[in-house]
Amino acid sequence: LYGSKHNELPLINFGIQIQGGMLLDDPNKVGVANLVTDMMMEGTANKTPIELEEAIDALGSSIYMYTGKQSIGIEVTTLKRNFLATLALVEEILFEPRWDETEFDRIKRETAESIKRRTAVPSSIASNVYNKLIYGNHILANSTSGTVESVESIELDDLINYYNANFSADLVSMSIVGDLNRNVAVRAFEDLVDKWEVKNVNFTEYEMPAPDKTAKVYFVDVPNAKQSEIRIGYLGLARTDPDYFPATVMNMKLGGNFSSDVNLTLREEKGFTYGARTGFSGSKFLGKFTASSGVRSNTTEESVNIFKELLTAYLEPIAEEDLDFTKNVLLKSNARKFETLGALRRMIDNIATYDLPYDYIKDQEEIVRNMTVASHNALVKKLIRPNEMIYLVVGDAATQLDGLKSLGFGDPILLDTDGNLVE
Repeated sequence: LYGSKHNELPLINFGIQIQGGMLLDDPNKVGVANLVTDMMMEGTANKTPIELEEAIDALGSSIYMYTGKQSIGIEVTTLKRNFLATLALVEEILFEPRWDETEFDRIKRETAESIKRRTAVPSSIASNVYNKLIYGNHILANSTSGTVESVESIELDDLINYYNANFSADLVSMSIVGDLNRNVAVRAFEDLVDKWEVKNVNFTEYEMPAPDKTAKVYFVDVPNAKQSEIRIGYLGLARTDPDYFPATVMNMKLGGNFSSDVNLTLREEKGFTYGARTGFSGSKFLGKFTASSGVRSNTTEESVNIFKELLTAYLEPIAEEDLDFTKNVLLKSNARKFETLGALRRMIDNIATYDLPYDYIKDQEEIVRNMTVASHNALVKKLIRPNEMIYLVVGDAATQLDGLKSLGFGDPILLDTDGNLVE
């Protein structure tokens, strides 16, 4: 249990993280974990879905349960005076699931329909296909929702079996912030901890794909699309890599904020898009470096080439004044970054998830202060390699496909909306 006192308002925000999430799905039935958390909010053994919703509303609380790729989470906000009553509802949700067949059929149907709708949205297509190109056969290539086919194959027993096998006490971390003392928080969570069993949970070892050091261009056809979705990048760093935070600092001038190179060029100067960005994502597993934007269809070729040119130009040393500006922005933003209960608790979650020191923010500020033009440029040359990246465009092939040959990386490879080769 990790916590921090914050008594400006009589509010409490707490969260429970259970390691696993989609990682513990059967690769042939991805989406089970996602349906588990949806079902667990649809009533309990003693409350119908409406009764559970009314009980939460009567306390003025919010309880949200979700599935991530690597964990299942519960996010709770409540008034201080209703903390214990809200925690009791959370315990009921966790330990007395309803598993109602009618609700399961409805949620399963709605999930499949939602997936179908997203397959017609270019931004969703781009994200899903890009993940598959990055992660290959690794389970992280999937969406937590699964596919229409995988969801339709899932039975209620699959959810019950997942819950019984994988909700284990030794995979749980809890965090809490708000207007309460340490001893009150510890006592409050004791009952929950005592009820939770330790189980032998097996995590399948998936192999990360070997890096392909040759740039390739991929295209997914959405006929008559008025906008093209662009994703450029490759497998990057784990959140636990010593270079990860310095890399986020290095990326700021390239595409990490509104005044970055890619946004100023593609949005402010050219007017091709509402926004363009670059960034590193990571967890305990290798993450991604990604440059992305949605641009007007008739600007696709020029936009992708601009991305390539800016990525290449970034290999030159940053100007001293630009590095000073980046440092100033990052250091000053920390003063406001942890003002809300949610933001403060997310910082505590990072400490719990990645075993960080309690004052890791101070360590990060030192990294910012100590970064030099030389160390910045060394990171750029190590981590920004435009001639090794995946270039993916989702748009109208009839008008935009051939133009991408100008990138100089060969003919674009045509994929379908699931990321499979089009013969």
